[in-house]
Amino acid sequence: MQEVLSQSEIDSLLQALNTGNIPVQELQHAEDTTTRLKSYDFRRPNKFSKEHLRTLEMLHQHYARHLSSFLSGYLSTNINIELASVGQIIFDEFIRSIPTPTILTIFELKPLNGPAIFEANTNFIFPVIDLMFGGNGTVTDLNRELTDIEIQVTKKIMNRILEYLVPTWKDIVEIKPEVRTIETNPRLQQLYSPNEVVALLTFTITLGENDQGMMNLCLPYMVLDEVVSMLSVRQQFVRQFSSATKDDYDKLLHWLGYSAIEITAVIGEAEIQVEDFLQIQVGDVVVLDRNVNNDLDVYIGDKLKFGAQVGSVGDKLAIQVVSLFEGEGTDDR
Repeated sequence: MQEVLSQSEIDSLLQALNTGNIPVQELQHAEDTTTRLKSYDFRRPNKFSKEHLRTLEMLHQHYARHLSSFLSGYLSTNINIELASVGQIIFDEFIRSIPTPTILTIFELKPLNGPAIFEANTNFIFPVIDLMFGGNGTVTDLNRELTDIEIQVTKKIMNRILEYLVPTWKDIVEIKPEVRTIETNPRLQQLYSPNEVVALLTFTITLGENDQGMMNLCLPYMVLDEVVSMLSVRQQFVRQFSSATKDDYDKLLHWLGYSAIEITAVIGEAEIQVEDFLQIQVGDVVVLDRNVNNDLDVYIGDKLKFGAQVGSVGDKLAIQVVSLFEGEGTDDR
């Protein structure tokens, strides 16, 4: 329970600080308290855990592969898209890092609340537009503004690009991307508070052999707030197996039957001289350290799991499991 100082105690402490008359014990206590403090930047709170970011990375690596295949077929040229980085920053830093001009696709992920941003620089968009109109993807002027026709073409291609977020997120939540608008000036976008935390996924794009561009997918925490708890390995495991059918169970059981695992039944142990061991003949008796009425130890791999009794099935030796080993290794089964 914390001790609450009275006003007089606070006044005397402040006076002691001003005069320098602080007891050694209080100074030592203050130093001990300082060592337990940790710095915290209130402008950049970490709302996404490392596990959340790893899950986002895993999901969007699949997204990058699917998008590469689609664009390569759609534009009849070799396009390679790779996920370069995943991190969390504040919204103001994201906006300031974007060059001008660029292409900002403001879209929503229904039923999630709030807009997200897909930013693609002109090194990617202009060659794509040129390819769509029958060109070879070579563009010289990459710093000009888009025309009205180019904006409509860009909106069409961005709709197709965002469609691939649906299968990417299907195991987390069923979403329906809807493009709200296409903008070119990031400085005019005040969609969120400057200190709003966002997950930023950066993709590198290679068109042909040399041309390279970049895309940034900005997912604000406010948008993912409803589903952020599902971005964990444990939740994915639960989702995968909670929806399993009897057919899935039967298939799993079938393939487990082909799994090779070593099962060892230990009847008992004995210590004998090497000379005696070399002279063992059929019919000799070796006295073990186990009573005939005791259960045998059954090991699965190197883990002691069960107790068993020895017997026979037809003309073959066999064991019958009669107990579960209540000791080390039980939690590993």
